Amino acid sequence: MERWKDVLLYYFLPALLLIGLVILASVFGNPKENADNPSNENPPVQHEPPNKEPSSDQPAISWGVDSASITNSEMFACVRENFGEPAVWGRYLGDKEGVSFGLTENEAQLLHAEGTSILLIYNHFTDARGYDHGMQQGNQAIEYAKNLGAPAGVTIFADIEPNYPVNDAFIRGWHDALAESDYTPGIYGIFSPDRELTSAFLTASEANPNVKKNTNIWSAFPQVGITSQQNAPDFQGEGPDGSRLYGWQYGIDAETCNIDTNLFKAEMFDFLWKP
Repeated sequence: MERWKDVLLYYFLPALLLIGLVILASVFGNPKENADNPSNENPPVQHEPPNKEPSSDQPAISWGVDSASITNSEMFACVRENFGEPAVWGRYLGDKEGVSFGLTENEAQLLHAEGTSILLIYNHFTDARGYDHGMQQGNQAIEYAKNLGAPAGVTIFADIEPNYPVNDAFIRGWHDALAESDYTPGIYGIFSPDRELTSAFLTASEANPNVKKNTNIWSAFPQVGITSQQNAPDFQGEGPDGSRLYGWQYGIDAETCNIDTNLFKAEMFDFLWKP
């Protein structure tokens, strides 16, 4: 009899306990494993990231300039003495013979030393048609920006002049090239309601809603003429409905200093090359 007690105590009861533990584990499982692998019946709630707030240290509207000329200390002094203190300075990527000089590293350092943010412009085309062409131009712009050391997140604005032919395919190609890179897409041009550029942008946005969602707009419409910073108008820039209209070039071709004058919303500063 004592021997059966020993068998029960040392063999049978431990086996029962082991079986019980296995059953409990299969019923309740590993809490961490359950948390990492929820059932299909209760999928995790997906939350869209909040919209990025504009830079809190910027006023609602800031004044700035753009120029096809190389910026040196004399050029900056000319703007300061005749127009005002530019918070933004638009400059081109790479030289375009007879049209514009490209931004240099020395210029970038000078502008940043003055506390001025840089807006990047790309203008190495005269025909804004075709998806592959838009992709090609976008990739070229990306290379220019990388070689210059422009940081990730900065917008590159395609300069689509009023005499350029343009279609929605080019805009989609430009968008896709920039959206797949470290940079963000932007378009500069005359965005009046009757312009081909405006209709092409809206058609591109219908084909791919991300075009309107991701592309920053710098509009040259309407034109009210060059002014100083002190005499700048209220922001009246026009762009496609629902677009990210962050910049307005309201005056072009100043005889003094060879600049254009602009107003920029605070949101634009999240996409500039800041000091």
